[in-house]
Amino acid sequence: MPQAIKVDPRQFWDARFSAETYAYGTEPNDFLRAQAAALPPGDALCLAEGEGRNAVYLAGLGHRVIAQDLSPVGLGKAEQLARARGVEIQCSCCDLNTFQPEANSTDLVVAIWMHLEPGLRAVVHQRAINALRPGGLFVLEAYRPEQLELGTGGPPSPELLISPEQLRQELGALEIQWLESLTRPISEGPFHQGPSAVVQFAGRKRPATDTN
Repeated sequence: MPQAIKVDPRQFWDARFSAETYAYGTEPNDFLRAQAAALPPGDALCLAEGEGRNAVYLAGLGHRVIAQDLSPVGLGKAEQLARARGVEIQCSCCDLNTFQPEANSTDLVVAIWMHLEPGLRAVVHQRAINALRPGGLFVLEAYRPEQLELGTGGPPSPELLISPEQLRQELGALEIQWLESLTRPISEGPFHQGPSAVVQFAGRKRPATDTN
């Protein structure tokens, strides 16, 4: 029986981002836009940021943004979008297996459509919590396993999809302000179109003196 061919993640994403158009559009994710609307400007870290639409949006709000991604092609387009919008972002081209942000270094961590194998995802979530300053916010939207039935975006592998229960376990150290499982319409470039089964999360890091 022939074995499945494993695709190198960087090659996959470089190919996905190689078109002149933006794979997921140039406007920010709706959930991030809603969560960021009332935030004061600060330091922000966007994980698995791809072509930069969310990072550029946050920079436009006055945040100092680091955009992390595996793909140099994607980050090249992120820088191009930033120049077109008249803002600056800092790009960090690296693998999330090895990326470890400094503790207490940022006010906002954003993970929009960051789909990783479960072991790595738990590690990245813990590193994100450590990177937040007290009072800092973690914002996430991801596809749930039910998305496989809809086929309107996201990875085809069920182990890469995320349930609310998994988020509650992995991000339970944060004070959960929003955790919702829903099906909503999404229109983000050619690869995210149509009704989508998602989970949304927003949580704040507790003050150092809060031991509850």
